[in-house]
Amino acid sequence: MVGAIRTIGHEERLSLVDHLDELRTRLIISGVVLAVAFGFCLWQNHALLNVINEPLRSQTRKQVAKGQGTTGQAVLAQRGLVKVAEDTQAALALLVRPGSGLTSQTRAQLAPLIALLSADVANIPREPVGDNPVTLGIGEPFTTTITVTLYFALIISLPVILYELYGFILPALKPNERRAAVPLLTAVPFLFVAGVLFGYFVVLPAAVRFFVNFNSSQFNVLVQAGPYYSFAATVLLAMGLVFQIPVVILGATRVGLVTPRQLRKNRRYAILACAAVAAFLPGDAITLLLETVPLYVLYEASILLATFVRPADVNLRDEGATRASGTGHPEEDPAPSPDDPAEATVQQIIDHVDPKL
Repeated sequence: MVGAIRTIGHEERLSLVDHLDELRTRLIISGVVLAVAFGFCLWQNHALLNVINEPLRSQTRKQVAKGQGTTGQAVLAQRGLVKVAEDTQAALALLVRPGSGLTSQTRAQLAPLIALLSADVANIPREPVGDNPVTLGIGEPFTTTITVTLYFALIISLPVILYELYGFILPALKPNERRAAVPLLTAVPFLFVAGVLFGYFVVLPAAVRFFVNFNSSQFNVLVQAGPYYSFAATVLLAMGLVFQIPVVILGATRVGLVTPRQLRKNRRYAILACAAVAAFLPGDAITLLLETVPLYVLYEASILLATFVRPADVNLRDEGATRASGTGHPEEDPAPSPDDPAEATVQQIIDHVDPKL
């Protein structure tokens, strides 16, 4: 197991059995970490359920305060009960006073009732609480708790799983490829966590607010636990993947598929793409802006980082193209160099096919 933790060099030669043994060991390590994370999350399942239920509770609390839904009707009944209890308490207080016309013995019997009534009224909640997801089946609370526990366990153990995957693939890369891959792979878990946090604090509350409040006056909204947790997990996972945009752009730049000059030139399309992704997610206009800005900031940060990590031959080619254009602006397409044999050959073929070109 110690051998699987260390990184195997590119020059080392391993047999098929050795590779399978290394893969087995790394899978065992990942499974053990996942099991430990699952046990910890199962131990803290009440706290995890409170965390994932908070967006739903905070968005339904306003509906409950207005008396909408089943919980809202119960809140209205509580308010009426509190009002009746307070009025009864005030009436009893007047009756136990001397001069109320009651005998001292009757007033002495009413005094303990006032104390009991005050204690009961104090136990009635004053602030409306939001709805929790509902379960319908007899075993659904257990299965739903296990599902939520597994979601959180995967998120917690993801850095170790990615490290083991990286350690298994890394020996196949050449030293120069390894230097390019290490920063990208290192950034993956951090960007994923950042995307999950952004999804939890920005996207998920907006989505829940949109769906729960849509025609809420026409329905008694009861959110089922299973679909809600699946929806929340999908939103968080989608934002974690969307935040991998810098890794994708840096990888494409590193292998030479795109250049920072091309990325800067296509900024307008990037803005439209970020707005389209944000519009696909439910929410209002303010939420659309809050979701578009971070995505575009990631795009600009990717361009900035790609300028420093692109290969040296791409740097030289862009500089030569810029000098050949005579403009000094990297955003403009350079004119083809007449000394380039490939360009000259292509031009000869074009002239031969159609001299007018």
